[in-house]
Amino acid sequence: MRLTRTSMLVALALAGAVRASADDRAPARPDAIVDLRTNEGVKLVKGQWRVHDVAIADVDHHAPGADLKPTGPANRTHDVAPKAGAADFDDSSWEAVDASSLEVRRGGGRLSFEWYRIAVTLPDRIGALDVAGASAFFEIVVDDYAEVWVDGRLPQVLGATGGPVVKGWNAPNRVLLTHDATPGQKFQLAVFGANAPLSDPPANYVWIRSATLDVYRPGRLAVGQEVPLEVTRLNPAIDAIVPKNAKLEKLADGFEFLEGPLWVPEGYLLFSDPNRNVIYRWSADAGVTIFRTKSGYTGIDVGEYHQPGSNGLALDHDGRLTIDEHGNRRVTRLEKNGTLTVLADRYEGKRLNSPNDLVYRSDGSLWFTDPPFGLPNVFEDPKKELPYSGVFRLADGKLHLVSTDLVGPNGLAFSPDEKFLYVDDWDPKKKVVMRYEIADDGALQAGTVFFDMGGAPGEEALDGLKVDVQGNLYVSGPGGVWILSAEGKHLGTIKGPELPANFAWGDVDGKTLYLCARTSLYRVRLGVAGTRAFPAKGRD
Repeated sequence: MRLTRTSMLVALALAGAVRASADDRAPARPDAIVDLRTNEGVKLVKGQWRVHDVAIADVDHHAPGADLKPTGPANRTHDVAPKAGAADFDDSSWEAVDASSLEVRRGGGRLSFEWYRIAVTLPDRIGALDVAGASAFFEIVVDDYAEVWVDGRLPQVLGATGGPVVKGWNAPNRVLLTHDATPGQKFQLAVFGANAPLSDPPANYVWIRSATLDVYRPGRLAVGQEVPLEVTRLNPAIDAIVPKNAKLEKLADGFEFLEGPLWVPEGYLLFSDPNRNVIYRWSADAGVTIFRTKSGYTGIDVGEYHQPGSNGLALDHDGRLTIDEHGNRRVTRLEKNGTLTVLADRYEGKRLNSPNDLVYRSDGSLWFTDPPFGLPNVFEDPKKELPYSGVFRLADGKLHLVSTDLVGPNGLAFSPDEKFLYVDDWDPKKKVVMRYEIADDGALQAGTVFFDMGGAPGEEALDGLKVDVQGNLYVSGPGGVWILSAEGKHLGTIKGPELPANFAWGDVDGKTLYLCARTSLYRVRLGVAGTRAFPAKGRD
């Protein structure tokens, strides 16, 4: 996305601190609290606390190999025993303790750890509150650090702070159990407590300061705030795509300029703020957290850049995150071991401009656009080496230039059958969506103008582009998201408080459109599912 001077000033003026995540701000007061440090509370949820000391055991292992995994020479290291996070772990031989004794100091002191386990069953009612459909959270404060397993799961997401993983010094770990409770629903909780700080183990012990089940009446914890949605309906077909009762929700705000949204099958959204040089993560239970800092540039001249950070994001066949890095002028892949692999940074010996948007095809090839919008002086930047803004295809380790037709190639997407590639142009003088037929060898046939928005008022050109399973296109254009049929007819436009730069299909059924719009993140439920990244190999 290229920012005009006016839109840049507006974005900077509106920018503020990112809305706090659910972990960072004080939670809303529950409608009911079950105190799991009391026998009455434990009885209400049919629970029983059990505890067990944790041993630090010497074990066989391997040093890191060339792949940075434990494939090197054999060595000896340490582990913890028992491993009691699994939902079906048999704790029947553990000591059963009275809820009122959770403040008893446990473990040996110094470098020591303790397991706490309890199964809770949601009752029909908690006081005057009917539990059916309610939201339930488990919150615990362990002296000093804690990790919380729910039904055998301890999600590990880059940048996560709190929730299931260590939050901080004597800080509350707060984990969502359900947003749609059913009486009789059971949750197995396992809490790993640690004496800390680990680098200077104290003389004291592990104990529980607080443990509660916090319950909210149905509908009380709305994930987003409903905001005005304007739908221009130019063709009856739009009604099946954007329902008459469609609602636009604001999920978070206070960013500088949002781009590159990507839905991850594990149930969260990643998106870039190229101005702030950050990739954020959003989920319904944790809100906004930082996924990756310095996401596109670490140069000493970073202050000269308007958009040094990452832009487009995508998942490859193996579920690895692929990143367009503006300031570094390259496309990288984040490996499972945490290292970065540079996929493309030069073409015929010359540095790329600033890769912008990207998409994988089902044959594994990666396609991306490369306008110079990430460079400090854009087209006039002295560091610009390529004389054009290209569309590239990376296949079998080789980079192919497939088009130089457009001044500012930006959004791109495949038709559902992958026979066509759509590319739009960020050029106020040429507001077009191009369509290219894809040859068997991956080359593009001569492109044709699929749709021309040249008559639309305003200085905004075209940005993000997505396609649904019916072949309809969703294009960020003047005034909002233009919905075009597979035949090139303008069916309608959806408009919210801010103009989206890009969007992503999300949720289990793929019918939620997440919109990165200037300073805020929005979503809207539609009647048609979108085309999304193909199922990754080896993933659920």
